[in-house]
Amino acid sequence: MTRVLVIGGYGNFGKVISERLATTDDITVIVAGRSSDKAKALAAKLDCEWRRVDLNDGFAQTLVDITPDIVIHTAGPFQGQDYAVARACIDQGCHYIDLADDREFVANIGTLDQAAKDKGVLVVAGASSVPCLSAAVMDEYSDQFDAIEEIDYGITTAQKSERGLATTRAVLSYVGKPFTTLIDGRMQDIYGWQGLHREDYPELGKRWLSNCNIPDIAVFPERYPSLKTIRFYAGLEISLIHVGLWLLSWPVRWFGIKGLQKIAKPMLAASNMFDVFGSENSAFHMRLKGGEKTGLFTIIAKNNDGPNIPCIPSIVLSQKIANGDLRDTGAQACMGLVTLDEYKDALAGYDCAFNFQLQQ
Repeated sequence: MTRVLVIGGYGNFGKVISERLATTDDITVIVAGRSSDKAKALAAKLDCEWRRVDLNDGFAQTLVDITPDIVIHTAGPFQGQDYAVARACIDQGCHYIDLADDREFVANIGTLDQAAKDKGVLVVAGASSVPCLSAAVMDEYSDQFDAIEEIDYGITTAQKSERGLATTRAVLSYVGKPFTTLIDGRMQDIYGWQGLHREDYPELGKRWLSNCNIPDIAVFPERYPSLKTIRFYAGLEISLIHVGLWLLSWPVRWFGIKGLQKIAKPMLAASNMFDVFGSENSAFHMRLKGGEKTGLFTIIAKNNDGPNIPCIPSIVLSQKIANGDLRDTGAQACMGLVTLDEYKDALAGYDCAFNFQLQQ
């Protein structure tokens, strides 16, 4: 049996991962986190193990006691985190997978490459929608173009999806803050949650999107050297909330406010009050351009099945490691490890519709 320790295993994403892996043959799940009550309750429901785990208090010894083969780290936000958890896993000789969405965290995971290879383990950062899904789309459709020169893509979340405090803090950390992205062949400054515009999604209609800082901006130029422009956006379903956050981005930009993370709790509480006006439908789109061709890839996820999408990479990777299909070692961003077909197979039975259209 392959023992998989899921840190934050009862959280929004961790719960999905724990539930899926608990039904996988030859895998034993250990639901873990700082709350013993929450870990124990989910473990009882899934008939699996649980442990209280505090990443800031004796985590290395906890790994020795639990002896996992794989650790899945879902306890964000990853902004400001170091690689202490990944290093502890390497020292213990177990594989490490995280759902990090922080640009620098994912881009610099290669600093652990040699240490991971020396221990014969795989260390993967960013096993989430970006850069894993976005890279899978690029890899799947690259042969449709002579060269992909521009990508324009984004995610719009369902209002009724569960939103955690860590995710809210992660978003607020870059609202109004400058960051660079590749535009017309050179890195240029843009600002978080600005670039306000609307995208028209099949079945869902028009939704607002704004600039979002993600790992792809740092790791894609080397993997896809033909790219000249990378623009990624995120969006909230309720226009009032999305545009309200856009308005808050301006004083941060103008006056150099350190950040909005301190108001994450009231912001999340205020957002939850609008659930009655929202839906359970979310979407991902990716527009690829090269020469005279433009391709549009979309996923429309209904009935609150959207949150399954960022969980798929860690589930698939754990299953591949457990059954011996993945024997890579070293440390890397999560690109080229999960194919688009594997995504589709893992989401079979969920209300997620995939589509790709190529225009000449």
